Amino acid sequence: MTNDKLPMSNDCKAITIICKALKEDVGAGDITTRGVVARSIVVQGKIIAKEAGVIAGLPVAEEVFRQVDKKIKFSSAVKDGTWVKKGEVIATLTGPAQGILTGERVALNFLQRLSGIATLTHSFVFRVSCLGSLARILDTRKTTPGLRELEKYAVRCGGGTNHRLGLYDAILIKDNHLAIAGGVQATVSRIKKEGWRRMKIEVEAKTLAQVKQAIALSVDRILLDNMNIKILREAVRLCQKAGIKTEASGGISLKNVARVAATGVDFISVGALTHSAKALDISLKVNAG
Repeated sequence: MTNDKLPMSNDCKAITIICKALKEDVGAGDITTRGVVARSIVVQGKIIAKEAGVIAGLPVAEEVFRQVDKKIKFSSAVKDGTWVKKGEVIATLTGPAQGILTGERVALNFLQRLSGIATLTHSFVFRVSCLGSLARILDTRKTTPGLRELEKYAVRCGGGTNHRLGLYDAILIKDNHLAIAGGVQATVSRIKKEGWRRMKIEVEAKTLAQVKQAIALSVDRILLDNMNIKILREAVRLCQKAGIKTEASGGISLKNVARVAATGVDFISVGALTHSAKALDISLKVNAG
């Protein structure tokens, strides 16, 4: 289970995201529900996991229903970060039928998407931990536009670790930076002269030659990108000798993550956590009786 709570204060980004999602789906009103369901009808509902996985997004789902109708009572049966079995009830709700039906799809969309990310992250973390490796699984900036805060929260629910949130909070010199600015030495030297000495510097390297150049410049972390296992192992050895942290990236999958972890890298970044996660199948069943 994750100890990282998702802030749901009235001014947080999550509220804005939820309100936009509701506006997109509900628009001027749920005309079908208004046409067939009386305002006076109260129902009970259960949100059920239709397949096993790690749950993430329950506070978001609760807020969706709160935004639709404050009379809806939402009760989580598990906590975000919990592994659930197929058929397990993860939340219950009681309240006006109109509001529950109107908020259903938006709430489930968030739950399914975020739980899918958490479940895939858990799979990567599990593969690495089975080796006894201390390598940490990182996410990337390959997130759904507008949903980064929520998707990175889901990664934490699955046992992963967040990389930088955006371009503003960490220095990561990548291949295109190197190509434009003139290589490893010129690029690192320039950013140090520009007054960024207080921030840690990470540099991407695709070859052992670039790794050696970065080591000579005493960078804080080296991103070892798309290296085969043999070269990756040697790069990690060189960095460990120099006391520099390493991060492997590029083509990381559930099939090869264990081999990558076995090289001794400190971090493994996986874009698939957020750009290729399959939604977890979750449904809402109501009981009018």
